[in-house]
Amino acid sequence: MTARRKSRPVLRRRLVLAAWLVGASLVLARAAQVQLLQGGTWQGLADNQHQQTTEVPAPRGAVTDRNGVLLAMSQERVKVSVAPGEIIEHDRTVEVLNDVLGVSTASATAAVRSERRWVVLRGDYPASVRSRLAGNRGVYFDRLSRRFYPNGALGSALLGVVLDGHGAGGIEQAFESVLHGASGKEIQARDATGRVIPGESWVVEAPRSGGEVVLTIDRDMQEIAYGALLDAVDSTGARGGDILIVEPGTGEILAMVSLRDSTHAGLAAINAPYEPGSTLKPFIVSGLLERRKIELGDSIDTAPGHWTVAGRTITDVSARGKITVAEALRYSSNVGVAKAAQAFDHLEQYETLRDFGFGLATGLPLPGEQSGILRHPDRWSAQSPASLAIGYELSVTPIQMAMAYGALANGGVLMEPRIVREVRDATGRPVERFAPREVRQVVSPTTAARIREVLVSVVEGGTGTAARLADFRVAGKSGTSRAHGPGGYTAGNYFASFAGFFPADDPQLVLYVRLDRPRGRYYGGSTAAPVTRAALEAILAASRGHLDRAALAGARREARRPEPQPVRFASLTLDPEGSWSALPVPAPATPLEPGVRGVRMPDVRGLPSRVAVRRLHAYGLHVVWPGGTRVVGTHPAAGQWSLPGDTVLLRTRGAP
Repeated sequence: MTARRKSRPVLRRRLVLAAWLVGASLVLARAAQVQLLQGGTWQGLADNQHQQTTEVPAPRGAVTDRNGVLLAMSQERVKVSVAPGEIIEHDRTVEVLNDVLGVSTASATAAVRSERRWVVLRGDYPASVRSRLAGNRGVYFDRLSRRFYPNGALGSALLGVVLDGHGAGGIEQAFESVLHGASGKEIQARDATGRVIPGESWVVEAPRSGGEVVLTIDRDMQEIAYGALLDAVDSTGARGGDILIVEPGTGEILAMVSLRDSTHAGLAAINAPYEPGSTLKPFIVSGLLERRKIELGDSIDTAPGHWTVAGRTITDVSARGKITVAEALRYSSNVGVAKAAQAFDHLEQYETLRDFGFGLATGLPLPGEQSGILRHPDRWSAQSPASLAIGYELSVTPIQMAMAYGALANGGVLMEPRIVREVRDATGRPVERFAPREVRQVVSPTTAARIREVLVSVVEGGTGTAARLADFRVAGKSGTSRAHGPGGYTAGNYFASFAGFFPADDPQLVLYVRLDRPRGRYYGGSTAAPVTRAALEAILAASRGHLDRAALAGARREARRPEPQPVRFASLTLDPEGSWSALPVPAPATPLEPGVRGVRMPDVRGLPSRVAVRRLHAYGLHVVWPGGTRVVGTHPAAGQWSLPGDTVLLRTRGAP
């Protein structure tokens, strides 16, 4: 009995021990399973809880103008965060944040004494603040990349924007694959709640920067075009407008601006077709000449100033009776050109317009280009030949018109427009160059030269006199067409346009201007032609620009002193703050002696050189500008008498 009692505790102890051994074995087995067999899996889960891998955006490539001026670039910025629990010297940290970041004392104090674990300061800051804040305990940084446009709104529609790291519109979208680069990888630490710990990150794969896109745009000409168009929109009350400056020999676009309601209107110059009106007439006449259907001296009877064809009455602004074909173009006679176009058969008229590029997209590498409308002759009505002759029943874009006028300027060759000169890799090495490309020979050089001479007469004494320059011959053609909306044509709504090239004898530039629904005087010769003159004056006044000055010297009008007339036009100037305004119209010249009229030299000392040159040009004076940014004097001096056409030497200081 006693032995049995003694055996029971021993049994219990053995059972307990066995249980402990079994339990320990299970724990060890599970531990071995977790540590040895499943260790990698659990380690991965733990890592995922405390860190995450994210993409590091690549620095986006730059966009420059033809001269290397930056138009779009990426800037490294930083977000600044503080960990209040790590800060020891609170007052000193507040002072540093205030001095370096400009954070108010109240905001800095609230951040460093917060009860929160992390506080992210508002906004982002230049990358340079990292070195100034380095060594401050509890202050952390995160890198950001921001797209920056140094010239602000200038060219913004052409360039596009970057949204969520990808280009949207313009060059940014069209050349996304070049500019974007290759993203890298970064590991970021996270706290127990899963939030990213600012400043705790490690780059494991460095990003590769995007390439560079070099445009054909000339930044100075873009600025001049923008200012001239903005002034015209304001002064005419137009809804908006477009201006293009193109090099006719290469098809390179030097400036392209579209405005609506005084703001940029996307790429309306390539995606907003309209009926061109009279600016189409030179192409009709050139096609007739090329096919030897007419001669410029042939007579057309336009009396009594209107003509009814197939039930539609075509009218002229003023009746001129019998006139030549050249005069019909010079004075923009609707009746004259429409009657001349009867010499075409339908297919010839269609092919003429098609050969100049109408009804076809130009192939410009920008999103959204429209081809316009040019219907095939099998869809024409009896009115169509006459309507097409005066710029109706088809729609065109400003870029199509600019390139077509470029063909008249360069000897009859239609060029493909170019907006990009070159693509480079991240090291600056060229990887692709875009050479000028001829589309077709539209008319012969002889025909183009004959039309150019008629277009010179348009500016010298026809409907485009507001585009005339004192020193150079300009060729051009004005146009006015009714604006078509959802409900058809509406009274009082017109497009006013003007196409011109300069200098007429050896054209270096083609300018095309379109104004959308100007108020009051709406004719192209009254509203759009002055924009061309203002832009050309500013380009000539610029210290640098895409012009062959030696060739211009040979193209200058032969020196002569006709009966001087006071200069009565106002022109644009760019003030030191970068805003455009109109120069005051010079006062009537004061007699020097009987029969001679002159001007007293204005005082332009202290003005920016470009402003001074423009002001002196407005007085009818030639200007020699040796460079320099600010005028310190002139020869002849202020107050002395000069004759319009005399040369003035600027004395300047400052680097050109």
